[in-house]
Amino acid sequence: MDVGLLAIFQNYRGRSTDDQMVLAELALADLAEELGYDKLWAAEHHFNDYSACPDNVQYLSWVAGRTSRIRLCTGAVIVPWNSPVRVAEKMALLDYLSDGRAVLGLGRGLARREYESFGIDMGESRDRFDEAARMIVDALDNGFIEGNGKYYPQKRTEIRPRPQAGFRDRLYCVGMSPESVEQAAVLGGRLMIFSQQPWEIFAEGSWASFTKTWTANHQGAPPPPLTGDLMYCHPDPAVAQEKGREYMANYFLTIVEHYEIMSEHFKDVKGYDYYGTAGDLFREVGLETAVETYCDVQSYGTPDQLMEKFESRRGLLGDFELSMIVNYGGMPFDEMKSSVELFAKEVLPQLQKW
Repeated sequence: MDVGLLAIFQNYRGRSTDDQMVLAELALADLAEELGYDKLWAAEHHFNDYSACPDNVQYLSWVAGRTSRIRLCTGAVIVPWNSPVRVAEKMALLDYLSDGRAVLGLGRGLARREYESFGIDMGESRDRFDEAARMIVDALDNGFIEGNGKYYPQKRTEIRPRPQAGFRDRLYCVGMSPESVEQAAVLGGRLMIFSQQPWEIFAEGSWASFTKTWTANHQGAPPPPLTGDLMYCHPDPAVAQEKGREYMANYFLTIVEHYEIMSEHFKDVKGYDYYGTAGDLFREVGLETAVETYCDVQSYGTPDQLMEKFESRRGLLGDFELSMIVNYGGMPFDEMKSSVELFAKEVLPQLQKW
């Protein structure tokens, strides 16, 4: 089982300076390699305190020069905000810089404010993703990129440096909506999700749907899903619960604000019907209940409590991969470091034996 850390570059409520925020994520990269984590993931977000890593491949290139073992993963490149030829070029180069440790994760984006600042119609995101993602994956297989679609017409062009190898066996796709789950399976990517609902519901819903579509389009069983959690580990169970849920609730509220979850604007955007329905549910149950539900499925506790949670998840899903956001919600750096170190000492070796 692979266990990774996800760098999100959050400056919680603008309480620190951006240089402090960036330095913390650089230090996290060093910790990830030193402590034995399998992968380092990096988000792509733009323009505000919620998350500000405008070029995750650039960040991972910096990490590549400082590390020798850990795999370097985009979590994710938001396809509609990027030129497909540039994504293919940058991933091919990252693979050289990291001696073959690059991993490609793709997503389509959810924040209206980011789409508006790029001047891209959010209603085009589904079609843009489907068109460009195929071009990127094929280019990294074939060594050239081409396309005759509506959004990314591209004459046949060679990718240089030439890709060392294809990315189909190291391809992940974010799938939070039913349409994105289906497209991930069709494309042949591993399903990447951010933990937000009880695992029983995920197993019977998104994971069952992904498995069905994968089986219809590919040979063999689907690869295990990547589940993305907030994580807080502490030796005292009372502290773990109190502080973990505090930081996780803080982070959840930034999600609600950044993505405008409580508004009704998703109902008017093509391809986001799922989020419109989710917004209705949030308004119906209330923010406090939504926070509690969200925190309940995250990973906080003592090492033993965390293992119990992961074993329960494994019983429902079978094998799965884990990516953890560990620096979030206003958590002080030293506290984050202690959490990550304790997890690495007590939990990580057990998970890696699965």
